[in-house]
Amino acid sequence: MSALRRFAHFWYDFVVGDDWRVAAAVVAGMGVSAIVAHAGVPGAWIVLPLTVVAVLGFSVVSARRPG
Repeated sequence: MSALRRFAHFWYDFVVGDDWRVAAAVVAGMGVSAIVAHAGVPGAWIVLPLTVVAVLGFSVVSARRPG
């Protein structure tokens, strides 16, 4: 495996990890946060932490579900 492929594989594993849905939700949260900040809404920074907390809760509930 070439060094470039190993590097790309490392970053994929680091960002996506075990669940691609968590990575996608965080990226979507960053996008929404950027859109809200660009619109000039004060306190737009809170969107991303709320997204992370919600995704963490969803992830924990999903992991505890049997099957």
